[in-house]
Amino acid sequence: MSKLSIDQKTVLSLFSDKRADFLIPDYQRPYAWTEDQCLTLWEDIFAFAIPEGDVDQFDDNDEYFLGPIVTFRNTEGQLEIIDGQQRLTTLMLLLRAFYAKFEHMKDARSVKTRDLIASCLWKTDEFGDPDYEQLKIDSEVASDDDKGEFLEILRKGEVVPGRRSRYAENFAFFQRSIDEFVDKFPTYTPSLAMRILKNLILLPIEAESQRTALRIFSTLNDRGLPLADADIFKSQFYKYFADKDKKDEFIDRWRVLEETSSRIFDRSSSNAMDELFTRYMYYRRAKLGIRKTTTVSLRDFYERGNYELLKSEQTLADLETLLSFWVRVNDREGFSEEVIRRLFVMSHAPNSMWTYFVSVYYMHNHDENGDLDDKKFLDFLSRINAFIWAYSIERPGVNALRTPIFPAMVRLVNDEPVTFEQHRFDRTGLEERMKSFRFNNGRPITRSMLVWWAFQDPDQQPFDPDVKLELEHIYAKKRADVENSLDPRSLLESLGNKAFLEKSINIRASDYRFSDKKNYYNGFTTSRGQVRPGTRNVELKKLAENQNDFKQEDIIARNEKIVSSFLDFVGEWGLLA
Repeated sequence: MSKLSIDQKTVLSLFSDKRADFLIPDYQRPYAWTEDQCLTLWEDIFAFAIPEGDVDQFDDNDEYFLGPIVTFRNTEGQLEIIDGQQRLTTLMLLLRAFYAKFEHMKDARSVKTRDLIASCLWKTDEFGDPDYEQLKIDSEVASDDDKGEFLEILRKGEVVPGRRSRYAENFAFFQRSIDEFVDKFPTYTPSLAMRILKNLILLPIEAESQRTALRIFSTLNDRGLPLADADIFKSQFYKYFADKDKKDEFIDRWRVLEETSSRIFDRSSSNAMDELFTRYMYYRRAKLGIRKTTTVSLRDFYERGNYELLKSEQTLADLETLLSFWVRVNDREGFSEEVIRRLFVMSHAPNSMWTYFVSVYYMHNHDENGDLDDKKFLDFLSRINAFIWAYSIERPGVNALRTPIFPAMVRLVNDEPVTFEQHRFDRTGLEERMKSFRFNNGRPITRSMLVWWAFQDPDQQPFDPDVKLELEHIYAKKRADVENSLDPRSLLESLGNKAFLEKSINIRASDYRFSDKKNYYNGFTTSRGQVRPGTRNVELKKLAENQNDFKQEDIIARNEKIVSSFLDFVGEWGLLA
């Protein structure tokens, strides 16, 4: 059983301990607390230390819990911080701002408080005097260009004019807040500082090893910004490369991975590097022959064998190779026009499973230059396009796709053909399903189908990445309400009445008259000479050029055409029974 040292401590008892020598390691994230977070902390402390604005209402036995600090003592004897970095850094800035305020005060309380703060910021000699060249904390965060400024602020207690780092901004905030407190409660400033030192509580958890510390971290929630899975993986890579005297090389390569992933993977709910590791995980799962539809968490997968997969230069190289592929996909470079068009369609898939499948395909099939056979890749994309779209109509939900896709990934890496022969569709059944399916705007498959349909026209070109597409009712809802002319009204939401359209145009094309819509589809010049460009949806432009109206019979005919064409597409790739 792993040994832990856990002891509830005040800020003073933790920071002033002679063995307190904190290190923020290379693999940690840069400092990220904003002034808003510092304001929240300050207001919480103020409300605790000055109850109801009355300094005399404070109970010396009260405590305010700040949260855990998870560390392990490394080979240099330093307490390497795994969790609590953001909080610890902020407390150091707060204490340094107080020290600066007391530095030139001569009254006994201020001097005593200043000396206690000094014991928290600087190491002391055998007589207990602070050594102002030896801070209690150091930072080696590889991706933090401002870490030197943090340490300089702690040493000198001032900010160089013009600096705009988070450290500088937050230190200045605490200085202003303390000044405001002094103006309101001039004689109680030492009391506030003392209550921070003696009544604010931390829970230091010192593990016997980094591995144990990481396990503890995974069960805790930091008030600041917790590590992503990729940050933990980074620590394992870092140890491996450091042991080979390649620490600097690793730091440089990792920085490129982070910066590039952030540009390529737009994930609002997860770390961009986690997305890269996820896509690579599916390749490694396939190589291991894992067909199970149940999946373990990202961290659990890479943790196998004491992170054996991450103790490898090949794994880092694989991640770089995989990311370079997705860079080319994102930048639309290095592929034929047809592959680029198909990738655009796939980017509007009803779920993200296609990205994992394509990652497996690429990792197994790329040549020594990182290239794919263009024709084979296009065939693969077209087949999974047909399958994923059809399967998402037959069995909606990303989890349902695991059943056919996971075994197909294994077949891929074993050089076996991916035909989905166990999951082929009955044409009549799929047709009935499509005609009864409610293609509401809220369903991802609706957009997927309409993008696929648009690119059946060989003249259709991909849109720029920054263009937002929305779903357009060609026969407007307002028209259906006013004329009460659709029977059944459900035709309004059928594929036959929908198309994708640029958001800027869609806002203006909501009028119920088709004659007005035609102008917006085609583009026009206003009476003031302003040019309003039309849509780049080729089908809508052709529709506007060739028809004066769009009626119920047009919706029905277009719907039949979309459904029939899709069924032919599914059959073309051998997916019909």
